[in-house]
Amino acid sequence: MYNKLSLFSLLAILVLSSCSKDLPDPGATNAVKMANEWWVTLTVDGADVYSLGHQKIATYNTSANSDSIWVDDYEHLWDFKCKALANYSDLTFSTTNAQNEYYDITVSLKNGKIFPGMGVSKTGNITDSIYMEAEFSDDPGTTYVISGHARTRWRDDDY
Repeated sequence: MYNKLSLFSLLAILVLSSCSKDLPDPGATNAVKMANEWWVTLTVDGADVYSLGHQKIATYNTSANSDSIWVDDYEHLWDFKCKALANYSDLTFSTTNAQNEYYDITVSLKNGKIFPGMGVSKTGNITDSIYMEAEFSDDPGTTYVISGHARTRWRDDDY
């Protein structure tokens, strides 16, 4: 009985271990610490001038995986998507007169920064926060503040 059980156990171990593949670790993109979805507000001098409330935007890597990230408002705030130069070590980003991908304007972002662990979600979960100042060529001279916290993906935290 024990010989059959031992033989079966040995055979199972050999079969299972021979099926595993040594796949290479694909690693992460350069933007891994800056890439996320965010719940943000668009304000001027602290006021939500367009009564948009919290809107979802995203920051993510470019296909080149180089020194830039995409900042994309999913057409929820000002209908903008542009590339911004990123400093991955201090989690900052900015751009001047970047071409908007949604319609023909330019976007300037300054003082963009990710703050790890400095945000609080709708239900009180600690998460990252984001801040940036934006100027759009179709509204020159107005500085918009886009700020908020990382999306936790918990249903109760979504707006």
